[in-house]
Amino acid sequence: MVTKIVADYIESENLFSKGDKLIIALSGGADSVALLKLLIDMGYYCEAAHCNFHLRGDESLRDEAFVTHLCQKFDIKLHTIHFDTTDYAKKHKISIEMAARQLRYNWFESLRKDQPSTYIAVGHHIDDSVETVLLNIIRGTGINGLKGISPKNESIVRPLLCINRTQIINYLTRIDQDYIIDSTNLQDEYTRNKIRLNIIPLMESINPSVKQNIMKMSSHINEVDKIYQHQIEVAKERVFKNNKINIKALKKELSPDNVLFEILYPLGFNSSQIADIMHCLNGNSGKIFSGNGQYKIIKDREFLIVEEKTESDQPNFTLEYREVENINYALPRSKDIGCFDADKLKSTFNLRKWQQGDKFIPLGMKGKKLVSDFMTDIKLNRFEKENQWILTNGDDIIWVVGRRTDNRYKIDESTSKILEISLINHQ
Repeated sequence: MVTKIVADYIESENLFSKGDKLIIALSGGADSVALLKLLIDMGYYCEAAHCNFHLRGDESLRDEAFVTHLCQKFDIKLHTIHFDTTDYAKKHKISIEMAARQLRYNWFESLRKDQPSTYIAVGHHIDDSVETVLLNIIRGTGINGLKGISPKNESIVRPLLCINRTQIINYLTRIDQDYIIDSTNLQDEYTRNKIRLNIIPLMESINPSVKQNIMKMSSHINEVDKIYQHQIEVAKERVFKNNKINIKALKKELSPDNVLFEILYPLGFNSSQIADIMHCLNGNSGKIFSGNGQYKIIKDREFLIVEEKTESDQPNFTLEYREVENINYALPRSKDIGCFDADKLKSTFNLRKWQQGDKFIPLGMKGKKLVSDFMTDIKLNRFEKENQWILTNGDDIIWVVGRRTDNRYKIDESTSKILEISLINHQ
């Protein structure tokens, strides 16, 4: 039954054809093992690719040994690679989860790019898509975040999005096929696991069909998004030309906020920054907003001008990240070292200059304070204010660099791991 459901889904979504080559992302978990077995039995030419991220000690070695044996059993070629994921995350100032994702998909693309008609097949299923939708809702999202996981994204295909985790486990049990259980999937330390282990079961106690209903909603949103994207592209043509956003034309749009978001979000501006830019449309000229990427926005009388950042927009220092256990830890006295509860930091780090409207909760305080007011209170001169940098984690400012950390991320009696961020080579 599962085989027919997957075969029909591959055909209906036009994911790939019999003449194509498939490289299976093989972790050893139930979904990837089922995917490999199903595609082999359907007669597709398959190879496998396994990443060892060295994040779970002996378990990582166990996983590699398992997939090696499995590929020998099925007589298929196995590609393997080892990553220092922790080091990569620190160098790129991103979370471990994001680092693993980038490393994995960059390597998959390197395996595929020189081989025509080759696809990377991954084992995402219905439950993964439901978890993704709920995760996006919790973090805050637009239409795209409600669409769930796409069955095909260029060379990445997901043939199991038509079945759920229970169907996969039942299929493997029926054919007596072993698989690996990742112990981290049984813990609720990470946000996605909390959704899987706590939130979804609670929702199912209210409505047992909640997963199916979320999938139906995502399918409907996908169709709505086609109309939305068409209208957004038409709106962009009206308001955004020659790297200038016409303020008067933008205000005439049916939804100026959404049009501005769709223009600026791909350029590296987050939702909070875009809201600040929207609020300044009726204000004075001269304000500058620095995005998380290579662009900045200059507010002119008639236009929002999009410009690439120059050398003066780059810091004259570096940040060094070090994670330590909270065992007899002595807080450093230097203001050039920021100390944070590592478990509270769940998103991507970004270093940028402060902007009008920026707020944080200074260490030792309870309420939010404008960064501009904070700098005035500590008597920074104009030059110091103009050259003040902040470090964000997601949308939150966690450190006015070299001045004050945010109270929400402070170290307390429950802290187990501490992230030390040191300001190096500053002038």
